[in-house]
Amino acid sequence: MSEHEDPTATLLRLRASIDNIDAALIYMLAERFRCTQQVGVLKATHEMPASDPKREESQIARLRSLAEEAHLDPEFAEKWFNFVVAEVIRHHTEAGAPS
Repeated sequence: MSEHEDPTATLLRLRASIDNIDAALIYMLAERFRCTQQVGVLKATHEMPASDPKREESQIARLRSLAEEAHLDPEFAEKWFNFVVAEVIRHHTEAGAPS
């Protein structure tokens, strides 16, 4: 915020940025789920397990490290990842992959 910018104008500008970021996140999550749906079909077709604990463990470590670099709480990043993975596994199970 510049020294001369009206606080209301600053608030509106920041909210517009937040809205744009939220929209980008939604589209990125949709693309992520399109990819994971393909993984679910692949796993179901080849009778592969719906979850992959080793991959999930390495992803958590990677995302925690990225979160630290980005000055984001690593606990939050891990909670977000676990939430997304739970949904992905549910989709994979619904697609017929063994749990």
